[in-house]
Amino acid sequence: MPVGCYGLIMGKSLVVHLQTIMIGLCLVFPGCLATDDYDPEADDDGDGLPNGWEVERGLDPSNPEDGIVCNDLAEYCLRSYDNFTFAETHNSFSTYENGVWMAVNHYTALQAQWDGGIRAYMLDVHHLSKQDTEPDDVRFCHGDPDSTLFYPCTYSEVDAFTWLSDLGSLMNNSSGDVVTLLLENYVPGEHVEYLFNKTGMMDRAYVHEPGEPWPSLGELVLNGTDLVIYWDYGYDERYPWLHHAWTHSWDTPYGEQEQTDMSCRVGRGDIEQPVWHMNNWLSSIYGLADPVRSSDVNDYETLLNRALFCWEFVGNRPTFIAVDYWEDGEITNVTITLNKMSHWTDEVPPHP
Repeated sequence: MPVGCYGLIMGKSLVVHLQTIMIGLCLVFPGCLATDDYDPEADDDGDGLPNGWEVERGLDPSNPEDGIVCNDLAEYCLRSYDNFTFAETHNSFSTYENGVWMAVNHYTALQAQWDGGIRAYMLDVHHLSKQDTEPDDVRFCHGDPDSTLFYPCTYSEVDAFTWLSDLGSLMNNSSGDVVTLLLENYVPGEHVEYLFNKTGMMDRAYVHEPGEPWPSLGELVLNGTDLVIYWDYGYDERYPWLHHAWTHSWDTPYGEQEQTDMSCRVGRGDIEQPVWHMNNWLSSIYGLADPVRSSDVNDYETLLNRALFCWEFVGNRPTFIAVDYWEDGEITNVTITLNKMSHWTDEVPPHP
């Protein structure tokens, strides 16, 4: 072999070797790829993610298959958690499909809610009874545990371990959904921790420091911390992943008997926080979820107009819109519309 050709081959081998080392380093240190060849603001592979954003996170900006999708669209990965609107169900477990026969809030259970686009869930955590108070006795039930008539799980109880495990399976099979839980909690913190450990959901839990900016949906997905959990039990340093709901967020009043009484003012929590729940359900004269008028308040135009009004009133979009009987009306279509808007003054997109 001529000496010149041998030198050329050796030179090429050295280049390939160096390239392999660089690729390996970039797998360990995302963002190390040189960006000189890319316009960081452009989207060379057309996947909805800017070149610079992808490079910084170790993704290939020239490969449309090397990207992520967040809550149905790639561009939502760029949105901060507090700048997105999630459809939320109140007492998500309290459904006819779950065998609940008293104080029902919805017709269909988790699978249908997930398929319908619900990504935030309100859950009430109790023990099975006043006598059954071990960690394995944690259940999702609704009611007052101090009632002298019925303990909450007497007339309906849903296996919390099965419910959360099923949610985990749905998240595992999704293309990149960030999910939120709001717990109304009546059991010790260590029992909640046991529940999330046993179902494997603890591994997904995100920890947010009060006052710090919320990450983007894409960062939550890429970091594997795609589950944000709040509880109303108060702050406990032993469980930083259980965010005190009314320190990290706030909500509007709930359970009004008349639609005209619904407002955008603060019900609980710190109104200075950017994350907030717009509660949107009516109670009957008995204090239960009202299935008769749910279609009125969940109607597309009615719900959208209230969300836009509250967006203007508060100054930032509702992070969650919570409803009863989600099947009556168009809660998920409303959130789809809102998420296409960057400001309440934007032209409202066509009905999805």
